[in-house]
Amino acid sequence: MRCKAAFQAVIAVALLLVHMHGALAQDSVEEFYRGKQITLIVGYGPGGGYDITARLVARYLGKYIPGNPTVVVQNMPGAGSMRAANTLYVNAPKDGTTIGLIARDMPLMGLLGSNPNVQFDPRKFPWLGSSSSYANDSYVLVVGPKSAVKSIADARRPDAPPLVLGGTGEGATDGDVPKILRDTIGIRIKQVLGYTDTPSIVLAVERGELDGRTFDYSFVKTARPQWLKPDSGYHFLVQFARVTRHPDLPDVPTARELALDASARELIVFAETPLLTMARPFAAPPGTPPDRLAALRHAFDAAHHDPQFIAEGDKLGVDISPVTADAMTQALDAMAHASPKVFDYMKELMAGAGGKGG
Repeated sequence: MRCKAAFQAVIAVALLLVHMHGALAQDSVEEFYRGKQITLIVGYGPGGGYDITARLVARYLGKYIPGNPTVVVQNMPGAGSMRAANTLYVNAPKDGTTIGLIARDMPLMGLLGSNPNVQFDPRKFPWLGSSSSYANDSYVLVVGPKSAVKSIADARRPDAPPLVLGGTGEGATDGDVPKILRDTIGIRIKQVLGYTDTPSIVLAVERGELDGRTFDYSFVKTARPQWLKPDSGYHFLVQFARVTRHPDLPDVPTARELALDASARELIVFAETPLLTMARPFAAPPGTPPDRLAALRHAFDAAHHDPQFIAEGDKLGVDISPVTADAMTQALDAMAHASPKVFDYMKELMAGAGGKGG
C-alpha cells in the first residue's frame, strides 16, 4: 500500500510540474509579445492575392497570440517572392517578431536545390501552415479580348501564334505553370517575366500588351468579375490544380484532361502539389524559440477557424481551406520521393531552363 501511495504521489507531483511548466511557458510568451509588433513579410506588392491574404491574416492573428501583439504587413516583392523567402530565412529577426508569406512554388524550388539564388532549405523552415488547400479555387489560364487565341483548341494548333503571357519571375507559379502546360498539353507560349505584382500584369492584359496570364480564379471573381461576363471578350482556356473542373467553370477543361500522355499527366499531378497543399504558405525564420513558434502555429490555426475571419475571407474572395504545418511537411517529403524523370524536369524548370523551347 505504501509503495502504491508513494507512486501515486510521484505521479501527482509530475503532473503538477508539467502543468506549472506549461503555465510558465504561456506566461513567458504572453510577457514577450505584450506591446510588441509582429512584421508579416509578403513576397509580392500591394493589391494581389498574396497581399490580400496577408492583410486578412494580419487583422486576426494577434487576437490569438498571448499578449495580443499587433501584426503589420511589409510588402517585399522581387523574383517571384524569392527575395522575401531568402530574407525570412537568413536575415529576419529570429525572436518570433517576424513571419512571412511566400510563393507556393518557393518550397519546391528550395527542395530541388537547382537555383543558385535560393538561400533557404524548405525542410528547415518552421512552417505555420497554409491559408488555402485550393479546394475551392482553380489556377486558370485567361486570355484577353485582343488575343488572337480564343480557345484551348486554338492554343494547341501547331500554326497558332504563341500566347504572350506575363509573370512575376522564374520559379513563381505564373512563371512555371505556363511552361508546364506547354510541355504537357501542347500549347505555344512566349513569356514576359519580371512584373512586380498581379495588378501590373492585369493592366498589361487589359491594355493588350499581353495576351494573358495564369490567375487564381478567386482573384478574378473578386478583382475582375467583369471578365466573367459572356460578352467580356475574356476566355478561360484551361484549369490547373484541379482534379475535377471547378463548379463555376464546367466548360473549361483541366490540365489533367488535356495531358498528352501518361508521363505528362504524372508531371501535372506532381506540379499541382504545391497549389493543393501549400497555396498560401506562411513561415517563421529558423531559430524561432519553440514556445513562441508553438504560439504562432496555434494562433494561425485558431484565426483560420474564426467565423468572422472566414466570413471576411469569403467577402474578399479568399479561399480559406487551411493546411497544417505538419501536412505541409508531409507534402514536401512526398515530393522529394517523386520519380527521377519528374524530379529532373522540375529541377531543369526551376533552374530557368524550362524544358522544351516555345
